[in-house]
Amino acid sequence: MTAPIQPAQRIDQVHYDIRGPLARRAHALEQSGVEVLHLNIGNPSLFGIETPQVLRDAVARHLPQCDGYGPQLGIMPAREAIAAHAKRRGLADVTPAQVMIGNGVSELVDLALRSLLEPGDEVLVPAPDYPLWSASVILNNAQPVDYPCPAELGFEPDVEAIEALITPQTRALVVINPNNPTGAVYRRETLQRMADLAARHGLVLLADEIYDGICFDDTPMWPLGALTDGVCLSFGGLSKVHRACGLRVGWAVLSGERAATDQWWAAMEKLAALRLSANMPGQWAVPAALEADQSIQDLIRPGGRLHAARQTIIDAVSASEHLALVEPKGALYAFPAIPGLAHGQVVVDGAPYDDAAFARDLLERHHILVVPGSSFNLEPRCFFRATLLPEPDVLAKAFQAIDALLDERLGESAFTAHAQALS
Repeated sequence: MTAPIQPAQRIDQVHYDIRGPLARRAHALEQSGVEVLHLNIGNPSLFGIETPQVLRDAVARHLPQCDGYGPQLGIMPAREAIAAHAKRRGLADVTPAQVMIGNGVSELVDLALRSLLEPGDEVLVPAPDYPLWSASVILNNAQPVDYPCPAELGFEPDVEAIEALITPQTRALVVINPNNPTGAVYRRETLQRMADLAARHGLVLLADEIYDGICFDDTPMWPLGALTDGVCLSFGGLSKVHRACGLRVGWAVLSGERAATDQWWAAMEKLAALRLSANMPGQWAVPAALEADQSIQDLIRPGGRLHAARQTIIDAVSASEHLALVEPKGALYAFPAIPGLAHGQVVVDGAPYDDAAFARDLLERHHILVVPGSSFNLEPRCFFRATLLPEPDVLAKAFQAIDALLDERLGESAFTAHAQALS
């Protein structure tokens, strides 16, 4: 009998609960005929929000040019469009030579970290964070160090706390803005302080700006690379603003002093060459997306679907006795809190009832899938993330079910605690 194949131990430290056990349980329910509402993932096509036709047409028109491998950095028309887009965003000195296209931002995050980090290095990652970042740091044999972005600050980073976490091993500072999972959009003052902090300590800035065009109520989004003369690698792509997740096209734009970045960029390019090239058909959609597609505005302005969905959640939380919310200003998510769970004292059926237990309960009883806040490396365990993508009436019904479940569970818990105190 063949001995079991043991996976690498570092895999045990990696978590991606957005597609983890709860999602697998949801799939099993669906296989048995149960309809599940997926509030766990930012996948627009799942809710009938389609890729703009101008992108589809561009891919179809260039298919005859997609039979072979492309350049490891990406095709020149796409890189030129990205460089021009970066200049419009304030990164004045960017050229196509400083643009790399990948199979989604996820691949580029790995390439960037793999070419930067040595064993024992540290990377400052926000808490809560999009777990790709902490996982990628671990998989590259380095250590993620969480820095606080507390609800009390509107989920903006605590810059003084960040500086206290810097050690001689710290190599980079990750900034996710607009933020996933919280929907925060950082003020210019906060971003400038982070940029200055990174420059002062010689840190690489890693700016995850995949939601840069999704900001509500005229909230300004300040690209981090435009606020610093230091080294900044800014990430963007087609998945969110242009609703083209399936094309798997992301990009990284390097800014900062060339003499300081040349060796790192060469190392990234070497790794990009090892994987040959990014998806060719999807790259042809980039110029069309950045030069012609403004359709996201129809979704995020007042009266648009995403704006209405956001307002539906804001209203539902406002009417609830059990929920609280820092209103999301951007991205595709809301991050409500259940304050009654904050102190870890709720017990249901003899077991602690935290954010993960709530999410399991909600799936089993109401067939609604959300992501517990603890999946984003956050304490206390009293938050959950829900996407804004469903139709507003669907979200309204979902939050009615959430409130009904909390009415029942928190009421049961209070009764149990009272009875135990009397016994």
